[in-house]
Amino acid sequence: MKQLLKISCLAVLFFSCEKEPKKTEIKVNYPETQQKEVVDTYFDTEVKDPYRWLEDDRSKETEAWVKDQNKTTLGYLDNIPFRDALKKRYTQLMNYEKISAPVKRGDYEYFYKNDGLQNQYVIYRQKEGGEPEVFLDPNKFSEDGTVSMGSGLNFSDNKKIVAYAISEGGSDWRKVIIMDVASKEVVEDTLVDIKFSGISWKGNDGFYYSSYDKPKGSELSAKTDQHKLYYHKLGTAQKDDQLIYGGTPEEKHRYIGGTVTEDNKYLFIYPRTSTSGSKLLMKDLTKPNSKIVTILDHTDTDSYVVESVGSKLYIMTNMDAPNQKIVTVDASNPAPENWVDFIPETENVLSISKGSGYFFAEYMVDAVSKVFQYDYDGKLVREVELPGVGSAGGFSGEKDDETLYFSFSNYKTPGTTYTYNPKDGTSKVYRKPGIDFDPDEYESKQVFYTSKDGTRVPMIITFKKGIEMNGKNPTILYGYGGFNISLTPSFSVANVVWMEQGGIYAVANLRGGGEYGKKWHDAGTKMQKQNVFDDFIAAAEYLIEQDYTSSDFLAIRGGSNGGLLVGATMTQRPDLMKVALPAVGVLDMLRYHTFTAGAGWAYDYGTAEDSKEMFEYLKGYSPVHNVKEGVEYPATMVTTGDHDDRVVPAHSFKFAAELQAKQTGSNPTLIRIETDAGHGAGTPISKTIEQYADIFGFTLYNMGFKELPNKAVLEKFKD
Repeated sequence: MKQLLKISCLAVLFFSCEKEPKKTEIKVNYPETQQKEVVDTYFDTEVKDPYRWLEDDRSKETEAWVKDQNKTTLGYLDNIPFRDALKKRYTQLMNYEKISAPVKRGDYEYFYKNDGLQNQYVIYRQKEGGEPEVFLDPNKFSEDGTVSMGSGLNFSDNKKIVAYAISEGGSDWRKVIIMDVASKEVVEDTLVDIKFSGISWKGNDGFYYSSYDKPKGSELSAKTDQHKLYYHKLGTAQKDDQLIYGGTPEEKHRYIGGTVTEDNKYLFIYPRTSTSGSKLLMKDLTKPNSKIVTILDHTDTDSYVVESVGSKLYIMTNMDAPNQKIVTVDASNPAPENWVDFIPETENVLSISKGSGYFFAEYMVDAVSKVFQYDYDGKLVREVELPGVGSAGGFSGEKDDETLYFSFSNYKTPGTTYTYNPKDGTSKVYRKPGIDFDPDEYESKQVFYTSKDGTRVPMIITFKKGIEMNGKNPTILYGYGGFNISLTPSFSVANVVWMEQGGIYAVANLRGGGEYGKKWHDAGTKMQKQNVFDDFIAAAEYLIEQDYTSSDFLAIRGGSNGGLLVGATMTQRPDLMKVALPAVGVLDMLRYHTFTAGAGWAYDYGTAEDSKEMFEYLKGYSPVHNVKEGVEYPATMVTTGDHDDRVVPAHSFKFAAELQAKQTGSNPTLIRIETDAGHGAGTPISKTIEQYADIFGFTLYNMGFKELPNKAVLEKFKD
């Protein structure tokens, strides 16, 4: 282990590199990370795991290690001369009023509002013609803002009772609170130990929710893979809640969801063994003690009910339709052989919303939105005119809503809310954010590049107009590439801070995502996972070949499955980038499925127990197992949260320990561990600002900048 690392950072001027810059040094004393003898055997192959002890999140040893690593990282970051300036600029940009679209429930319209720098959004309500009043303020849940809303408001049919979930410290474990709408008083005991759950009311008497049995070990890392669907009747104790589905030893379902139709006629149940594919079950709620009817008895497709009218069901499915379609069927005989196409599959991926008695079909066309309005007979009413090229969302509401709302944004356009009149198709701006930002000063363009095997991959590149493409622009390449998740254009204040400094922000739409449907997703799973890394590497090479940047000015970034992407890319091609930023990453591919609900990710990854071939494939790219002696890895800052119970922080701990033990050369390898934070959702704005100031500061400093490339922007926040 290297106990002392001297980091020499060239102060490269952004617009000129004619003079030899002075060198600066930050001394880093890495904490000692003990190695212990642990060996696993997979198909007669022994694999050492010297940092297994870091998996124990309840041990004093791990706690001490976290404190020592944070002390080291903070000591490094404190010496970056422009870190505070980045924090101030981000704070200034974030300090504007943010208001959501309203939702009509009973006598009130409800909306979310943040005055500017509040850690959590406040929920307001307002009667027509009346003044807004605070309905619920999550900032009062805790002093430091680390207790957040874990779901939206879920109202009983008569809108007199509301249920909502809270998250403590960013954990996926939730508590559900039940409140009287009129008095805003809690009406019964809080429900506890709820995870990966919606709240779906059955009339006014109670609601359905999902959870696991509380694990016997650590609640933040122990395996949880038997999900169950319950019904809670108001006025009864949680221990008496009725088990509706799940929990049988012979049939394991890791995720189970349940939703009730708007008319309270049917309950639909979606048992899953993995994050992709679900069964489809139905229960008639109008008949006492009705049995659960199976519509689909396998998990080969993703199919769910989006609407019901009487006994007519509208089902979204990718069965024989990789890009999704909607079919109809009568509930009396709902088997797939009776399904009739309603909105057929097209060459573009479909998602659906409904409101005001219409369906709104949103298609992704090369990762940007097109929206079409249909009536309930399947007739195309019109294509919805959008404000530009980007991402649209919303168009949802109840059947009697006369006005709908939708949002629109892209990488250079702040999210703006519009009203939409479904009768004549007209729309107008409802609320435009007052952020101190001029999108006309920026350019965002889509390019297509060729991956290693010839696949054509899209990427959107955004930057400030007028910058010179000379290979010296600090650039962040972001990606995900997994779980059928699509990266569509969206606005981020953090990216503005980056681009103001002459930075380029590039997002690649890699295989494994959902941008081109199930085939695109499957092309980045299991034994084809390397395609995702190849797509990302090819994106970096494109940016370098086209002189957007160079290896000395390129950073790669991604979170969760994207953290795996960064870890695999930097260990396969350490020469390609100057900085690597893996966040809350899945980094130990041989053991990921042994923690919390990780076994549910096997559709994308496979597991080391599946076969010798699968084990060898996983070991071949697993970041923790591919850090090698004698290699100079890029400057790396691993980030995670100590309450992350989705991708447990042990992944990041072990990867950082491997890097610190084996790194050759002068690049720092640090880990930043946020306390009282989880996988990301509900993170207080104050913590988010600090995180990005640290990430951008670390990145620019290790690209050689001794001062900010564009100091002129600092004038905007001078006292």
